[in-house]
Amino acid sequence: MRTITTLIIVLTLLGQSAFGQDRAYPPHLAGAKVEVYKTVGDVKLNVYIYHPDGHKASDERPAMVFFFGGGWTSGSPSQFQEQCKYLASRGMVAMTADYRVASRHQTKAVSCVADAKSAVRWVRANADRLGIDPNRIAAGGGSAGGHITACTGVVKGFDESTEDASVSSVPNAMVLFNPALVLAAIDGEQPFDAVRLENLQQRMGVDPIALSPYHQVKAGAPPTIIFHGEADTTVTFKSAKQFTEAMTKASNRCQLIGYEGQAHGFFNYGRGDNSSYLKTVRAMDEFLTDLGYLEGEPTIEVPK
Repeated sequence: MRTITTLIIVLTLLGQSAFGQDRAYPPHLAGAKVEVYKTVGDVKLNVYIYHPDGHKASDERPAMVFFFGGGWTSGSPSQFQEQCKYLASRGMVAMTADYRVASRHQTKAVSCVADAKSAVRWVRANADRLGIDPNRIAAGGGSAGGHITACTGVVKGFDESTEDASVSSVPNAMVLFNPALVLAAIDGEQPFDAVRLENLQQRMGVDPIALSPYHQVKAGAPPTIIFHGEADTTVTFKSAKQFTEAMTKASNRCQLIGYEGQAHGFFNYGRGDNSSYLKTVRAMDEFLTDLGYLEGEPTIEVPK
């Protein structure tokens, strides 16, 4: 009973409709090329790749790799397939990656972080073969996926010891959707209540402060954009502001866009009338265009 209760609390902590995604696991994503980016024991982790029309290995295009949410416990790469399709239509090589989670692999969050770092490293190591510019690799994710994305950008260590450390696992830019960025106290103020905090410590596999992006921010972090619902009670908007302030103080580029009245997971394709999905995708496009990853005007229309 305690195990079930713990699982429910953790999913509530970074809550979303991950169970629905899991029913279709492993996913079949139409139009995606599937490759294995990492093998751990008998577990093969896939990355689902969407190419622009006419893409060639010689193109040196920018790339984006997404990580799904699910409280480090569940979820599916299918969560970001629509964002991938859009970015591919705009000229990027867009991917959505699997990683180990507690419900399927009995792992802790520290393994999720290691897998995210492996995925970014794999993309860079295979850039020539994949037709990717190794200096224009962005990473993105939502909720727990946003957390592990942020860890690739600001948290040192936790890379797989068997991988080539000379190939960086740090992305060149980050796109975060209601990410968990504060996992430990700030000036004595805890980010969660006592019950959630206890279960968070159990789920991390290490001291939470070691995987708390806010606490690991230093100068030189990748340029970042954050989309966060101002009515999010699962991962508070305040925590996104705290991270943004820490990034800015360290002279890093970090833009936070708040969405009034929106709760956790507001950005997902198929949520409500899709207006939040459309708004966040357009803002993501504008951010990537400003970085030189995309050209021209966004092709997605946002309702008035």
